[in-house]
Amino acid sequence: MPVARPEPQEPRVIAHVDMDCFYVQVEQRRNPELRGQPTAVVQYNDWKGGGLIAVSYEARKFGVKRSMRGDEAKMVCPSINLVQVPVARDKADLNVYRSAGSEVVTILSTKGKCERASIDEVYLDLTDAAKEMLLESPPELLELIFEEATKSNILGLPSDVSNREDSVRAWLCRADADYQDKLLSCGAIIVAQLRVKVLEETQFTCSAGIAHNKMLAKLVSGMHKPAQQTVVPSSAIQDFLVSLPIKKMKQLGGKLGSSLQDDLGVNTVGDLLSFTEDKLQEYYGVNTGTWLWKIARGISGEEVEDRLLPKSHGCGKTFPGPKALKNNASVKTWLDRLCEELSERIQSDLNQNKRIAQTLTLYARACKKNKSDSIKKFPSKSCPLRYGTVKIQEDAMKLFESGLHDFLGSQNTKWSITSLSVSASKIFDIPIGTSSILRYIKGPNSTVSPANLDCSSLPEDPSLGNKLYIAPNHEEHCEPSLSEKEDYGNNSPESSSEPNKAEEHKAAQYVDRNKFNTAGSNSASSSTWMFNVEDIDPAVVEELPPEIQREIHGWIRPPKQSSSKTRGSTISSYFQPAKRSG
Repeated sequence: MPVARPEPQEPRVIAHVDMDCFYVQVEQRRNPELRGQPTAVVQYNDWKGGGLIAVSYEARKFGVKRSMRGDEAKMVCPSINLVQVPVARDKADLNVYRSAGSEVVTILSTKGKCERASIDEVYLDLTDAAKEMLLESPPELLELIFEEATKSNILGLPSDVSNREDSVRAWLCRADADYQDKLLSCGAIIVAQLRVKVLEETQFTCSAGIAHNKMLAKLVSGMHKPAQQTVVPSSAIQDFLVSLPIKKMKQLGGKLGSSLQDDLGVNTVGDLLSFTEDKLQEYYGVNTGTWLWKIARGISGEEVEDRLLPKSHGCGKTFPGPKALKNNASVKTWLDRLCEELSERIQSDLNQNKRIAQTLTLYARACKKNKSDSIKKFPSKSCPLRYGTVKIQEDAMKLFESGLHDFLGSQNTKWSITSLSVSASKIFDIPIGTSSILRYIKGPNSTVSPANLDCSSLPEDPSLGNKLYIAPNHEEHCEPSLSEKEDYGNNSPESSSEPNKAEEHKAAQYVDRNKFNTAGSNSASSSTWMFNVEDIDPAVVEELPPEIQREIHGWIRPPKQSSSKTRGSTISSYFQPAKRSG
């Protein structure tokens, strides 16, 4: 259930930028002959011409809708161009669209905090940029206003006047405007400049909403498409929301919105205004009740997250009707394909962005032959993610088998899978300066860090044999969660714990050349873990970064000791002897 978040102390300027029929624009850039022509992008599917995922504005004039199939679109608009999404591994490959979206994000992120919400939409926090403009070059003192900004749609201003641009220019340049509206004026100019820059550098048009919070900016960004922007002054919020259907509000499109309609007779946001905060809390609890009371008044404290990269990677495929998967072999075939794609994407993320994913999750939709228990959902299953295509494929199949066991229970009945997907989540950045894979070999309560360890100059001691000692570093600790939200693509916040520097060097841990055994340094009862070098899969090693490959090969075939080694140049330089008493 949604929860109200604290409101900011100072006014903000938030923009929601939404690309105009983005998939079509990408295809039009790839093939300029499609520009100005009725066009739709079709998801890979041979049933009735495939499903439409984007429709150009030229095709919409003929009545073509995204809910149609390709064959139906041709009946409505015989001249329509149907472009198929690229295909890889017998499923849609969206990489070309992801890459195009990244081009846009790179431009938009130059002016403030940027949150990439999806392939084709972005939130921007332009508060600092707007304050800077207001301080250095306020709109009321400018001789010329950026032309695209004068085409903005300002809620509350008459839209049918012949000199609308003059009216907008006057609003943007009001010397007597309050501080909030002056910030919005600056934000409108900044967004207009960004949109023009996106068009010039990528050939893509986009629309935008500019308001004091994310909720309002999102609501108005699509009001005047394509290639336009809409501004929401504080004075226009109530009139805008009062007639808005309740299901148009974020997080009210599902069960909560239906409950408001069925239980309270609320069909518009204006209807919600008639209920007190206490009454809403009585129905939906303190947190959700307060949240409902606030959004009805246009109040939202949700912040823009500074995130240019996705929080997770996912690959999925649906199997409607007769294409449903009905045995383990067919499931494994498709899981292998999905995992291969997932492995490529997380490996690319590791190489390009230095990020590592921690959790592998499997989702599926299934039905049973026995209709009496057909309502039961196929449970999502998670486990720690192991890098390497083969490992991911093995783990995903085990997760499926576990989920199928829970889904069927004690029943011995036939089943079919209509949707299958895998995701990699709990992604975190590799710490700057990390040079050893030991940084990522974690025990239950510790993280081994090789940062300041050295054994290149250790005296030989027969009593130690081949054993070396290291000290754990509690600089970071990230444990993968074994539970993910059922709704695919909805990830819980990342988890991490604070450094525990006081305990950093309290205990030494024993390491053998063939196994690493570490325990938490601040708890005598901590369980230990072991890692056997002989279990390393060469196929996995080949997919790791070159510097880590060299290090692991050094474990398997330790180099001869040399007195001329430079500190920190090999894995052995990261270890130092334990102190011996007596």
